[in-house]
Amino acid sequence: MVSSSVIESLNGIDQDLTLLINSWSTPLTDSFWVMMSDMAFWIPAYVICAYFLFERLGWKKALIVLASAAIAFALCDQISNIVKHLVQRLRPSYSFRMLNDGLNVLEKRGGFFGFFSAHAANAFAFAVCLIKGFRNDHSRSFRAFTIGALTWASLVALSRVFVGKHYLGDVIVGTAIGIPVGWLVGIGARYLIDRFESRAQEGSSPSGSPSNP
Repeated sequence: MVSSSVIESLNGIDQDLTLLINSWSTPLTDSFWVMMSDMAFWIPAYVICAYFLFERLGWKKALIVLASAAIAFALCDQISNIVKHLVQRLRPSYSFRMLNDGLNVLEKRGGFFGFFSAHAANAFAFAVCLIKGFRNDHSRSFRAFTIGALTWASLVALSRVFVGKHYLGDVIVGTAIGIPVGWLVGIGARYLIDRFESRAQEGSSPSGSPSNP
């Protein structure tokens, strides 16, 4: 068991780092982080990704990838809700120490508990699932998409610190959970796609062996 003194020390470091990062704010950057934190703002980007999935993979494979991304997102969301109520760590926006030391809160405070960040977990799970999904098209590497998707997920995760909704530790743990969840669900989607391709090849091959002339 980790001693209470160690937990208190780690909590203090987390608070200090969160306040430091959160203090790097200006009216311009505040608007940017609020935008990054709003998942609904990114709906057009999701639609564009879906379009290219259908264009590159075909509708059947694209549906499998999109379903896997939705499953990964939902899994992280539910795991986060369970852990939040088990751990019951208050959000920084409900901490007198954080507020007194100048925490910049840019959104409604939300629910009481914030460990771990569902935004961080969801964003990374979604991004990793899509990265694995696009790689079912073997004609290209999709390196630019990989870099862009991981950058987007990182900015979404960091935005939760800048808007005052999460500690840095909440975001780090959310990221550490979201990546493997997205990876594992993406592997499951790849397995289904491989089976779909195998059946399609079997169905298109002629039955029986040709007779000798």
